Amino acid sequence: MKKDFFEGVRDGMPICLGYFSVSMAFGITAVLSGMPLWAAVITSLTNVTSAGQFAGINVLIAGGSMLELAFTQLIINMRYFLMSLSVSQKVRHDMTLWQRLAVSFGITDEIFAVSMQRREDLSPTYMAGLIAMPVLGWTGGTFFGGAATSVMPEVLADAMGIALYGMFIAIIIPPARENYKVLIAIIGAILASVAFTYLPGLKLLSGGWSIIIITIVISALAAYFFPVEEEDVQEEVSA
Repeated sequence: MKKDFFEGVRDGMPICLGYFSVSMAFGITAVLSGMPLWAAVITSLTNVTSAGQFAGINVLIAGGSMLELAFTQLIINMRYFLMSLSVSQKVRHDMTLWQRLAVSFGITDEIFAVSMQRREDLSPTYMAGLIAMPVLGWTGGTFFGGAATSVMPEVLADAMGIALYGMFIAIIIPPARENYKVLIAIIGAILASVAFTYLPGLKLLSGGWSIIIITIVISALAAYFFPVEEEDVQEEVSA
């Protein structure tokens, strides 16, 4: 039991360190947007979803409704349904319902990848260790990032307001350079965002609904025109 837990802690430590730096950006963005530090920390502790939390902040800043916020989170985090379904095929058969629910809460892209590479069946203690470290890193990074805004110079705090955009650019540029399909999807999303910002009629929609519509439309068009071939899936799995 203890051996499984500490193996999970070991495997989750690299994820923890990576999450810490990214969540600092979220903490800074959230606090600079007007969210209390304690609320930002609770948000990270109860969500543990980078893209979802950043998108949620954008919806709140734009004055979106709770319905827009809910739809945005559903669309962005829908992939976790499939990840949890896959993980459920690898967990030990004696895992209880409450343990399965706890594991499903902690599923992220990186935790999913690590857990699926483990040869043995996933025990509750292993998953507890694997999930605990990333959650600690994500929540701790949010706290330190948000707290730093109270001591950093005003000029630096204002500059950190664009950290989110810089991070997203750093995420999308490498795959866009390697795959023209990704580049086309990114350009399409940018053009759609400009249209919803400036075109009459479209600009009447709130920022939250704009994010929802753009995400669904661009994703659907990319899936239709650039379907993932079976060979590509097999290469990713083998990699």
